[in-house]
Amino acid sequence: MRDAHRVVIKIGSSSLTGEDGRLDGAALHALVDVIAARRAAGHEVLLITSGAIAAGLAPLGLSARPGDLATAQAAASVGQGLLVARYTEAFASHGLRVAQVLLTAEDTIRRGHYRNVQRSLERLLDLGVVPIINENDAVATGEIRFGDNDRLASLVSHLVHADAMILLTDVDGLYDGNPALPGTSRIPEVLSPADIADVDASSKGSSVGTGGMLTKLEAVSIATSTGVPVVLTKAENVAQALAGEDVGTWFAVTGRRMTRRRLWLRYAARARGRLVLDEGAVRAVLAGRASLLPAGITGVEGDFESSDPVELVDPAGKVVARGLVSYDSQELPELLGRTTPDLRDDLGEGYDRAVVHRDDLVLVRKPRRSA
Repeated sequence: MRDAHRVVIKIGSSSLTGEDGRLDGAALHALVDVIAARRAAGHEVLLITSGAIAAGLAPLGLSARPGDLATAQAAASVGQGLLVARYTEAFASHGLRVAQVLLTAEDTIRRGHYRNVQRSLERLLDLGVVPIINENDAVATGEIRFGDNDRLASLVSHLVHADAMILLTDVDGLYDGNPALPGTSRIPEVLSPADIADVDASSKGSSVGTGGMLTKLEAVSIATSTGVPVVLTKAENVAQALAGEDVGTWFAVTGRRMTRRRLWLRYAARARGRLVLDEGAVRAVLAGRASLLPAGITGVEGDFESSDPVELVDPAGKVVARGLVSYDSQELPELLGRTTPDLRDDLGEGYDRAVVHRDDLVLVRKPRRSA
């Protein structure tokens, strides 16, 4: 962590607000001071910040996070301006400029938007600007939300090829039980998911946030499985975390970096339909990393067009892979179960192509190892 040149830091609402729901200026300035010191040492930092809705509660006379979407969006609209103004002022005291970047899930679902976000963030960093990133709660709907900024932080970390990610929350790490109960201990290091298979992470987040420990572990899984190590700790420990000290929980990398296209396909693309595979096709896709041919498909679900993302599911309906389909949903039913030579002879050239080519396919389920 000490040597990580580019770091993504995510801070949650509970770490930026007081008990009354108002934005905590002291907490915000403490975070900015640490990030400014990191920048002065020649490193790059991208900040994923929650807090827009929480910052809008007091000005609107709301005592708690709204339960309905329209009021939550109104609070975000009011609070986002206040939040960015505070960050702008705090960073300016260190001679640093900031840029507000608001994202919705659609910005990572649509490939063109995905590339544009990547180029924009890279250019901001080249110009010496600190990107301040948040989900665009003012316009995001339930169908297109990230759901929490933890997952957004993981996607951004891979998008900008970060060397590490820090998740700041209101607890000082992952515990082997409820940290409020006696006898539980902080887990300092996690080398693989098996290390925490028995840990109960079902507790909910704070009243001003959307994420709990489960959402953080899901975000950690995305980051570490794609080559980005993660530290999970409380906001007060951010300086020590950046210095590589033993605070919080360190999650080691569990997989190699994916191409940005594969990351988009696995984690950010919204599937437009499903292809049901027979057992032979499941084995071929998982073990052989083969392309998916019409002969191995038994069913088509959804309404999609050629080049749309689809899920590949086994006979029980469990997702095994995701990929870009090369046929429209209306074309596929008459092709199912037929061999490519048969289709070429019957329908002509072009109908012998794979339904999902292996270059456009990413596994969701790991292949079983042979005994």
